[in-house]
Amino acid sequence: MEQVIQMQKIRKFYNQGENRLEVLKGISLEVLEGEYLAILGPSGSGKSTLMNIIGCMDRFQEGEYWLTESFVNKMNDAQLTILRNQQIGFIFQKYHLIQKYTVLQNTMIPLLIRGMSRKEAESLSMEKLELLGMKERADHKPNELSGGQQQRTAIARALVGSPKLLLADEPTGALDRSTGEEVLRLFQQLNEMGNTIVMITHDLHVAKSAKRIVKIIDGELFEGDEADVALA
Repeated sequence: MEQVIQMQKIRKFYNQGENRLEVLKGISLEVLEGEYLAILGPSGSGKSTLMNIIGCMDRFQEGEYWLTESFVNKMNDAQLTILRNQQIGFIFQKYHLIQKYTVLQNTMIPLLIRGMSRKEAESLSMEKLELLGMKERADHKPNELSGGQQQRTAIARALVGSPKLLLADEPTGALDRSTGEEVLRLFQQLNEMGNTIVMITHDLHVAKSAKRIVKIIDGELFEGDEADVALA
């Protein structure tokens, strides 16, 4: 089975005068194609920094990172931009939809950035909106949608380019519990369809919807029995 993420001894730190603040302390992580992984950790644990590195939005000082077949260490900013667009679908807590655009226009954005024709981008986007139950809302703008509908639109946008990885940052954080449960069920369905998902969360209940949990505490990663101890 293909490795989507392979990280070895990733370190991230900031120099503050004579002191060094180490945020990630030798993180090693593997995620295989088709996995559904939750990275669970409290505020200040390093999970947001780890998410930004997984998503190629931040750099690290030590270690090695492969995303699918791309060796991230060697890539410049322009190459990382292309990698993010082609290989990662991002799902954020606050949706990050463009308010002046319709649901369909928001969904099309990653494809238009790639240079795809508007006609083809529209066709593929409508397929994903139909999959997510948003086809009838395609001409609506974000302020005309519920929170759950906005998140479904964001998920459609993340899926439309057929990325190797769906990276979700606190995807239920802005939703009420019932709508959040609906989104988590949707994630499970997407995973059953073969999508690889990495979800960042501080909520154990949310994390338990994934098939695999790792715990990040003070910049270190724990899994299995170690994670059980850390979660206790």
